[in-house]
Amino acid sequence: MTQQQRDGVGDAWQQRFRAPVIGAIRLARTRPERGLVITNRTGKRQLYAWDVASGDLRQLTDRPTGQSTGWISADGGHVYFVDDQGGNEIGHWARLPFDGGDLIDITPTLPPYTSEDIDFSGDGRLTAFTAARDGFELVCLTAADPGASSPTVLYATDHLCSLSGLTLDGQIAVLSSTDRTRRPTFGLVCFDTATGERIAELWDEGDASIEDVVFPHTDGDQRLAAASNRTGDKKPFIWDPRTGDRRDLEVGDTPGELVPLDWSRDGRRILLGGVERAVQRLYVYELDRATLRDLDAPAGSFGRFGFSSLFGPGDEIYTLWQSSTQPSQAISLDGVTGRQPQLLLAAGEVPEGRAWRSITYPAFDGTPIQGWLATPEGTGPFPTILETHGGPESVTLEIFSAQSQAWLDNGFAFLSINYRGSTTFGRDFQQKLWGRPGYWEVEDMAAAHAWLLEQGIARPDAIFATGWSWGGYLTLQALGTKPELWAGGMAGVAVADMITEYEDENEVLRAYDRALFGGGPEEKRAQYVASSPITYVDQVRAPVLIIQGRNDTRCPERQVEDYEREMRARGKEIEVEWFEAGHSGVSADVELAVRFQQRMLDFAMRALGRLNARQAVRA
Repeated sequence: MTQQQRDGVGDAWQQRFRAPVIGAIRLARTRPERGLVITNRTGKRQLYAWDVASGDLRQLTDRPTGQSTGWISADGGHVYFVDDQGGNEIGHWARLPFDGGDLIDITPTLPPYTSEDIDFSGDGRLTAFTAARDGFELVCLTAADPGASSPTVLYATDHLCSLSGLTLDGQIAVLSSTDRTRRPTFGLVCFDTATGERIAELWDEGDASIEDVVFPHTDGDQRLAAASNRTGDKKPFIWDPRTGDRRDLEVGDTPGELVPLDWSRDGRRILLGGVERAVQRLYVYELDRATLRDLDAPAGSFGRFGFSSLFGPGDEIYTLWQSSTQPSQAISLDGVTGRQPQLLLAAGEVPEGRAWRSITYPAFDGTPIQGWLATPEGTGPFPTILETHGGPESVTLEIFSAQSQAWLDNGFAFLSINYRGSTTFGRDFQQKLWGRPGYWEVEDMAAAHAWLLEQGIARPDAIFATGWSWGGYLTLQALGTKPELWAGGMAGVAVADMITEYEDENEVLRAYDRALFGGGPEEKRAQYVASSPITYVDQVRAPVLIIQGRNDTRCPERQVEDYEREMRARGKEIEVEWFEAGHSGVSADVELAVRFQQRMLDFAMRALGRLNARQAVRA
């Protein structure tokens, strides 16, 4: 592509970044006419009060680094988020009145903590969450004004855990715990919130995990719905902690995973999310009839499971929806058929893009690996971007990615892969990387590289690795362990040294690392070293760009500074660009995302220019 052509597409890719998107929707459990929306309509993600009937949004937060997460209380009276410093994810839960007012710290007497979960009783008098400092605590506040309530610790542990939620009456708190497994697999532990008594537990055998817990919206119903992967794929069940009764839902031979998303208001139906090989579907399960109904929803994806697909105030279904060419918006689906989608909250208009298509290629051991491919106009082979997602226990669905379209506009092919460790491909696939992070994922990247060449899609000398978070880590790991494959690497908010990372990261991530590796660096030092990109700096051949946040407690700054110093000491080509925000700072700030996409384009174009010059000399 010539410079004139690149100048002509510059505005298009930036328009896609700047188009407002709906990032999340939530409804109050007992007042579903009130909701919470997360959107970037001002240029940064912020929290908005949502009048569901009118569709009106009223901005509640104006955080300098954006606000990407938030919750609404069951009674719709308040919106909650962690009030941190510069996006570092360490602080206190705080709340804003739905109707407007001052921000109130609900735990002013506690030291700062990390927390990713919170829930509320239907009457607004009980609030529960987990706080991670030196270990984890299950904390309850038992007053209508939580800031005036003395926190009660129901349970404490050193092992990874999170609050699954509260029954609507607030009598039972359910904790997702790894206390028995000591791995990233969970069982459920239930507490009486009045007495602190542990009243029930549910664990599945072996390496099975119980996740995706949702509670009914009806008073007096103390059941929960959840999913277990004890058969290999996640399948749904209902469990009553008081009686111990467990009922597996009769879903027949429905392929892939099925996880509960929400209960209907009358407690007689459950909305299920299905996914097979990274393709999503929505289902409704009729409890009285024990029947599963496949909804005829539009092709695309429906937000993250358990977050933004739910029953609306009536029989309809509210969900986020997006595709590879359409940004995320909120729609309403017919609750019986899934048809006749109605727009609830619109995304911004974007220029026409290139559609993704699902592909499958074999890993070197024959395991099928799924990915999403798009190619630019013209005939290949093309310079190519190979992307890996964050997580690692996550998945790339068919999403709208302004980043991918920017690469495509500029003449690059784009492939995003769901490497081993990704979710929704079965338990064995997800757990493959346990104890050896960074090995199988990079092997799957190398197999993708080979497949791109076999298919004539990619230029052999012009394949670039990229990704953010765990994808940024894999970019650096691949550059060092498979150095002959790459023309360059662009890593965002990355892990460069697992040992220093462990020393500096927040408690939630430290506990996750112990579960993933099977222990901390003092027990598994050799594997932490083998899984660290800094170990392989001598082998790196390609230029490296790292984009990193100064306030990131998931991927802290020191380990990247050490990596840069070691690379420069060896005369390696490395550029590091810092920004003053936390781990989600770039995704929350449109202009920051535009700036760094331009930085990556410039970096890749310079590397490509050098490759083209070498080809010309050889010719």
